[in-house]
Amino acid sequence: MQEISVPALVQLPTSGNLTDLIAIRAMNEPARILFNRAAGSGWEAVTATQFESEVRAIAKGLISAGVQPGDRVAIMSRTSFTWSLLDFSIWFAGAAVVPIYETSSAEQVDWILNDSGAVALFVESTEHLALANSVRPSTVAHLWCIDSGDVATVKDLGASVSDAAVATARATLQLDSLATLIYTSGTTGKPKGCELTHANFFAEVQNVTEATADLFFRPDASTLLFIPLAHVFGRMIGVGSAYSGLTLAHCSDAVKDLPQDLASFKPRFLLTVPRVFEKVYNGAEARAEAGGKGDIFRKAAAVAIEYSEGISTGKISLGVKIKHAIFDKLVYSKIRTGLGGNVTHAISGGAALGARLGHFYRGIGVTVLEGYGLTETTAGATLNTTKNIRVGSVGRPIPSTSIRIADDGEVLIRGPIVFRGYWKNPEATKETFTEDGWFKSGDLGRLDDDGFLYIVGRKKEIIVTAGGKNVAPAVLEDRLRAHPLVSQCVVVGDAKPFIGALITIDQDALAIWASTQGKNGATLETLRTDPALVVAIQGAVDEANKAVSKAEAIRKFSILPVDLTIASGHLTPKMSIKRNVVIQDFAAEIEAIYSGE
Repeated sequence: MQEISVPALVQLPTSGNLTDLIAIRAMNEPARILFNRAAGSGWEAVTATQFESEVRAIAKGLISAGVQPGDRVAIMSRTSFTWSLLDFSIWFAGAAVVPIYETSSAEQVDWILNDSGAVALFVESTEHLALANSVRPSTVAHLWCIDSGDVATVKDLGASVSDAAVATARATLQLDSLATLIYTSGTTGKPKGCELTHANFFAEVQNVTEATADLFFRPDASTLLFIPLAHVFGRMIGVGSAYSGLTLAHCSDAVKDLPQDLASFKPRFLLTVPRVFEKVYNGAEARAEAGGKGDIFRKAAAVAIEYSEGISTGKISLGVKIKHAIFDKLVYSKIRTGLGGNVTHAISGGAALGARLGHFYRGIGVTVLEGYGLTETTAGATLNTTKNIRVGSVGRPIPSTSIRIADDGEVLIRGPIVFRGYWKNPEATKETFTEDGWFKSGDLGRLDDDGFLYIVGRKKEIIVTAGGKNVAPAVLEDRLRAHPLVSQCVVVGDAKPFIGALITIDQDALAIWASTQGKNGATLETLRTDPALVVAIQGAVDEANKAVSKAEAIRKFSILPVDLTIASGHLTPKMSIKRNVVIQDFAAEIEAIYSGE
């Protein structure tokens, strides 16, 4: 199959904008709990009426401060209730939102503020405030700090602004009005501003939530949002929760607070990225290994995968059912408890999860619905659903969307979720569309006979060896990251005689591994050439190589002395590898892989 279209489940409204989601909800269901905001060690319910009241108060303050319909207002903050509050408040004032990752550098903030022409900026902390002040352009008339109480200051500014003024500002927004300007994280070059309209978001959230109605529209529907609201996936969740009426809570620090927030909030389902599932799996395996139960965990994992594969075929043997029941008490229930105890499903996007982990999680009772999309497609363009799932794929097109596979394998997308273009960049906009109007994703994929999409790599990341072999690095990299000791992996070999890899080590897993080896206190610097560690990583490489031909297999690798992080400049905020930067910064290590060959 080379092309598939799925009709819309919900037609776009003929008028209005995203502020209607809150205004109508508050009018029809004033007591509906839309949010739980963090309050001490617990959560405080926020009803539709309370949320709309706060949104209107902030919108009045923005209007009083001189924010005009069509203006851009930026937010630089971690994921939080306040972020969602500001998001809708800016829309209520008739303006558009420009998200900035809270990890962004001064150079990135400078570019986004200047390119977008933002007239105001909300930052979270005093550190952000200092950074923003160092690059603040003259167009930014207002710079407010959330931690310093400036949201209340903005509310006070609007004390004399009438409800009628807010209604007038809201009414300026139409379906084709700019809702947000999201700058692509940019693995190369300067970020480009993706123009997403109110209609784009309506098309996305209506059809995604309706396609997964058994998750979004159940009476106890709830989710904990811990991915960045600066990312389009996070924004889709925020808007989608308002559309569906589910209860949304936020976790600002996924590294420090996520386990206890999951335990206290107990969400019904999760929306996240594959790296989270990889970390949960690898952490569970590493802890089992440290406790002398590594073999038990691996047997439990194999049974979970076999059980899930049996669900796909409709054939699960009695023996597998018995072993599954035993491991459910010993292993699976503990992993589910770590996710809060109530999670039965999760939606995953941003990268490929892979069939192995997909089957593992379904086998332990947490079905992961993989999807695929980009900023330019307002998040998901394809999605597996509870009623139509194929583990290992990224699903079928969401309703109202069409997918085509070009002659060179590139995934092309068309539908009302596709953005209208890049901000002030008509050349780049023209280049990203085919002559007949299909958006060129830059990803390589295939459709099976039932219309399920499989992503096989990035068009621009294909490695061509000296022997002319085309290699998609994603297959190898995804498999290697599945190993508990591996944090990141970058496959190399362009114009080289064979495929190599740069591998970084997960520090937490390394500490556990070192303990089991009787090497407590040893550092990565001293262990990276340790024969036992090299053997362990070689085993991971050997396992990854099973997925490819001999010509595509990793022949040699180098364990780097540092990890690849956002702070080091080697990862984008959504955890994508900046391949060109890595190759440049670790040129000596790459050269060492090929020396003597």
